[in-house]
Amino acid sequence: SIPEDVKEKLLRFGRAAVAAATMRGKSYLQIGSICMGIGGSIIDPAFMEEYLGMRVESVDEVEIIRRMTEGIYDQAEFEKALAWTKENCIEGFDKNPEAVQKNREQKDQDWEFVVKMMCIIKDLMNGNKKLPEGCEEEMVGHNAIAAGFQGQRQWTDFYPNADFAEAMLNTSFDWNGAREPYVLATENDVLNGLGMLFMKLLTNRAQIFADVRTYWSPEAVKKATGYEVEGIAKEAGGFIHLINSGAACLDANGQAKDADGNNVMKPWYEVTEEDQKAIMQATTWNEADFGYFRGGGYSSRFVTEAEMPVTMIRLNLVKGLGPVLQIAEGWTVKLPAEVTDKLWKRTDYTWPCTWFAPRTTGKGAFKTAYDVMNNWGANHGAISYGHIGADLITMCSMLRIPVSMHNVSEEKIFRPAAWNAFGMDKEGQDYRACAAYGPLYK
Repeated sequence: SIPEDVKEKLLRFGRAAVAAATMRGKSYLQIGSICMGIGGSIIDPAFMEEYLGMRVESVDEVEIIRRMTEGIYDQAEFEKALAWTKENCIEGFDKNPEAVQKNREQKDQDWEFVVKMMCIIKDLMNGNKKLPEGCEEEMVGHNAIAAGFQGQRQWTDFYPNADFAEAMLNTSFDWNGAREPYVLATENDVLNGLGMLFMKLLTNRAQIFADVRTYWSPEAVKKATGYEVEGIAKEAGGFIHLINSGAACLDANGQAKDADGNNVMKPWYEVTEEDQKAIMQATTWNEADFGYFRGGGYSSRFVTEAEMPVTMIRLNLVKGLGPVLQIAEGWTVKLPAEVTDKLWKRTDYTWPCTWFAPRTTGKGAFKTAYDVMNNWGANHGAISYGHIGADLITMCSMLRIPVSMHNVSEEKIFRPAAWNAFGMDKEGQDYRACAAYGPLYK
C-alpha cells in the first residue's frame, strides 16, 4: 500500500503539474492597458512567455463599443442573459446624492449595457460561433485563459464600469447554470489575475479579487465599535479588510453549503441550483459611486458571513530578481452585523466585504495580521477557498518562481529533490534553485 504522506505528494504533484501544463499555449487578454499607473497592470510579455508558456493578447476597450454598435454579439444569448439578470439580480440602494442620481430609464439602459458588455468580453476571451454571419474573425476569440479590463479612468469616466462583468464572469454560474469560472482581473492587474488563475487551476473554484485595503487592530475595532475581537481575529492580532468594487466572485459570500451544512466555496461542478439561488439572494447590485465612476454601472454588494479557510496570494515582479510569490493562509472572519456595518462604512459601503485573519506565527512577516499587510507586495490580493499554500509551493517550483513569503508548515513543503543540493534552508534553496534552472520556456 502507498503511505499517506506519499499519496499526498503524488496528488500534490499531479495537481500542480496539470495546472502548469494547462497554461501553456494559452493567452492573457488585456482589454485596455495600464490602469492609473498601477505596476501590476504593466504587462511583461517575456515573463508570460518564458515562465508560463503564455502569450499576451491586447485589444482596445473601444472594441466593446464597436461590437455593441455593430451588433457583433449573440442576440439570443444577450436576451437570455438580460432576462436572467432582471429576475435574479437584486438592485440595491443608490448612495449618490439625489440631485445627480440617474432616472429609472437611464438605470435600465445601464443594465442592458453591462449585461451586453459581459457577453462581449466572454466572446473576446473564448470566441463564439454564434456571432452574426460575416464576423468570422470575431468568432475565433483570443484563446484567453485569463483576462483583465483596464476601466479606470478613461472608460469609467464615460461608460458604465465593468463591475458586473468582472463579478459574474469570475463566479461559478450565470444564466446557463453552473459553469467553469472565468478569470477577469479588475484594473487589468495581470499579476493578480495570474494569481487567481493559479488557484483556480489548482482548486476548480471561483476566485476573489480584492484590495488588501485596511488593517484593523483589536484596539481600533474596540474604539470604533465597542466590540472586543475574539477567536482567530484575536489570535492574529486583528484582521484585514478585503474589499474591491469589481472582481470578487459572488461565491465569496459563503452561502453555498456542503453536505454537513457548512458554508463553503465549492468546485464549480458541485454548485447546485440551491447554492446559486442562495448566493444571488445574499447579493445586491448597487449603483456605482459617481465619485469613483462617473459613468455609473453596478457594483456587487455582499458580506462574507462565514468563517472559511482561505489562502491569499500575490505574484510580484521585481527588477533584477524576476517573479516571486507571497502566500498567506488564514480564515475569513464573521463579525457581528452591527460591527461589520460600522467598519464597512469606513471604506465603501456598496462594495463586497470580506474580513480576513491570516494564520500568524508570532515572528517575521507573520507576527501579526498587521505584519502580513505591511509585508504585502501590492494593494491587491487573490484569494481562494481552502488552505492550498503547499500546492502553490509545489507548482511554483515547477514554474521556477521562488516563494518569498509563506506560512505553510515545513513538513508540507514538497519540491524536487534537487532543491536539497542548494543548501539547508528551504527558502534559500528555492531562490538558488529557481535561479540556476531558470524559467521553463526560455
